[in-house]
Amino acid sequence: MQISSRFTIAIHVLICIETFKKDKKATSDFLASSVNVNPVVIRRLLQQLKTAGIVNVIRGSGGTEIAKPIDEITLLDIYNAVESVEDGNLFHFHDNPNKFCPIGKNIHNILDVRLDKIQEAMEKEMKSVTIADIMNETKKLIGTE
Repeated sequence: MQISSRFTIAIHVLICIETFKKDKKATSDFLASSVNVNPVVIRRLLQQLKTAGIVNVIRGSGGTEIAKPIDEITLLDIYNAVESVEDGNLFHFHDNPNKFCPIGKNIHNILDVRLDKIQEAMEKEMKSVTIADIMNETKKLIGTE
């Protein structure tokens, strides 16, 4: 299992928007050049972030802006916006384990609670980190603090 690159690209994009907001329009072309992907990838991602209320996209070449304070945007907000997790469950369980097999008929009872706890721990940690936290660390590394 692996979380797709959409998650880290979304963080990258938000940090770019925040870093360059006074100097450059955050267009999909500009953001794509920083991420080093096709602008179409960025446009799709921005649409997901817009739907989640994280960014405002100005039509044409108006660019993109962050829609709310960056200390209110958590990594979990971004994850929920850009990752397509079925029914909110990180782990997808195989649908029809063999009910006549001693393992198959019990595997849900064995794993369900554990997998829920793992997902809860991940979500708790993601809730504790904001874009402001990432931005502060970015400023230190690029020497703009």
